[in-house]
Amino acid sequence: MLLGVSGGIAAYKAALIVRLLKGAGADVSVVLTDAATRFVGADTFSALTGEETFTSLWDRPGEVLHVRLARGADVALVAPATANVLAKLAHGLADDLLTSTLLEATCPLVLAPAMHSGMWEHPATRTNAQVLSDRGVRFVGPGTGPLAHGDEGVGRLAEPEDVVDAVRSALAPQDLAGRRILVSAGPTHEPIDPVRFLGNRSTGKMGIAIAKAALDRGAAVTLVLGPGTIEPPSRADVVAVETAEEMRSAVFAAVDQADAVVMAAAVADFRPKQAAGSKLKKEAGVPELILEPTTDILRELGERERRPLLVGFAAQTEDLEASGRTKLAAKRLDLVVVNRVGKEGTGFGADSNEAMILTPAGDDEPLRTWTKVELANALLDRVAASLRDATTDVPGDR
Repeated sequence: MLLGVSGGIAAYKAALIVRLLKGAGADVSVVLTDAATRFVGADTFSALTGEETFTSLWDRPGEVLHVRLARGADVALVAPATANVLAKLAHGLADDLLTSTLLEATCPLVLAPAMHSGMWEHPATRTNAQVLSDRGVRFVGPGTGPLAHGDEGVGRLAEPEDVVDAVRSALAPQDLAGRRILVSAGPTHEPIDPVRFLGNRSTGKMGIAIAKAALDRGAAVTLVLGPGTIEPPSRADVVAVETAEEMRSAVFAAVDQADAVVMAAAVADFRPKQAAGSKLKKEAGVPELILEPTTDILRELGERERRPLLVGFAAQTEDLEASGRTKLAAKRLDLVVVNRVGKEGTGFGADSNEAMILTPAGDDEPLRTWTKVELANALLDRVAASLRDATTDVPGDR
């Protein structure tokens, strides 16, 4: 990918963006404008990317550098994108290496504006941004917060993680456009008393990765989210829940509008039969908890006569494939992801899962270690293909 850095104080954050992009597996070529070099140096980006950083059309005059860079990019990003760069791109000006490269490029373009509020809100800048948006350019930000000179307001560069998400979205296939995906994520907490609860180690990271990937691929997403620790994507319709019964109610309120349901939540299997109305006192001795089963949301969904595509998750410590196939058949699932838990570095709270994807037809993905983003996209590849091959486009008619 191509990263352009233009001359604003937020240019230092471009180094953080490069680190995230490299961590996501991208090969990054960096072009700095002359003004950007007043804030950051080319050597910084060369050290981070392992590649030469360019600043001038004349760095490689024998190669027609802007053409080579443009044709070698799968996606281009400008972060920060100043008002001056927006104006040049809107009007087709090409007076330096960055604008010449972008004028030649045919790949998706993402712009992350950063400037003072007055510049962003000026009619000229707003018009330029609209012109670029109408051409299919994607914008991320600007955000609101502290600016240079001690000011505060709109114009702040979007957070580096959000910028990288926008790049990922620009590269994603739009094979879920027009679809609604219902995703559950996180744990449930079943109250013992007003202070204590029964819960599990889920953070919601896997379900949120699926929600983000589905959004990137064009889907509308309803995310039913238990009390996890991961920030949900702002583009999703988020329904916050705490207990298994609340999750069940939220899922069934949304299921009839869904084309597919991905139940990635770690729903509690049991809850206290009677929660205490006040805090249990240690001095009263060890309480005797009587448990009862929670509703099996997946089983209920599978038993519906009319239902969307149904994907389940099974967290196991042993006998992964046998347990997964039992769940696949018993709950009438279209897909099940079986992931190993209890192994250091994967599973709850980690960035990777050791998992397999099983189907009734046996065209499975074998057990291996995936990043959660990789697993989310592999799963959605299957979901998109199944929806594309379905005999009807009516949501819920399966």
